[in-house]
Amino acid sequence: MIEAARRMTPAKVTCILSDVMRDPLPAEHYDAIVSVTALHHLPLDDALRRLSRALRPGGVLVAVALPRHDLVARELPTELLAATGHRVLGAAFAVLRASGHGGWYRLGPSHATMPKVLDPPLTTRQVRQHATATLPGAQVRRLIFWRYLLLWKRPIQTHTAACRQRTA
Repeated sequence: MIEAARRMTPAKVTCILSDVMRDPLPAEHYDAIVSVTALHHLPLDDALRRLSRALRPGGVLVAVALPRHDLVARELPTELLAATGHRVLGAAFAVLRASGHGGWYRLGPSHATMPKVLDPPLTTRQVRQHATATLPGAQVRRLIFWRYLLLWKRPIQTHTAACRQRTA
């Protein structure tokens, strides 16, 4: 997947294959960190702290990951919409494949090796609680097809705060 990402990104974007919890990240180095369906595999608080320290002031952290079902938190309509949409899209893609169109809707060769999480550890509500405690101002919202979006922008230090920090 990293090779596919490298082929599809502009030259000014660097794609790195690394273990974010083990390998060192340079402090205040990145303008943006994007995580796609990986955050639910990691200890959330530790991962958010590590990623946030690697962002430059004004940098953005964006993560899409899997939540645990939380029907108590009024997610039943979202679950029903996702289940219905999943079936409708699946049928439409099957028709496209059967008609000789839409070959890109087949499972990729790497599908069998992809990690599977059948029971993510945290609900969207719990992720929001952890994220806002760890990253003040973080926004977490539920998406339709069994995902949540976490968005956080690292604050830019004011001139006064930066001067105070240097003199301290």
